[in-house]
Amino acid sequence: MLRVARLDSPGVLQHVIVRGNEKRKIFLDDRDWENFLGRFSQLLEDSETLCYAWSLIPNHFHLLVLPTRFKLAVC
Repeated sequence: MLRVARLDSPGVLQHVIVRGNEKRKIFLDDRDWENFLGRFSQLLEDSETLCYAWSLIPNHFHLLVLPTRFKLAVC
């Protein structure tokens, strides 16, 4: 089911959930987990976002994140 775009508001704690299509696995092996965590870590640093909690499950994941600045639109 499609969802409305999330507001990107600094200082607002957000619970993010991502699930595979038809509840299929999105993490198939250890390499997938490691790849995700490496890319997610870099994204947090680049976007100046704090992550308070995360849970990776084979077919979905949960994040508890706090953006600390607004995104700048690139035209």
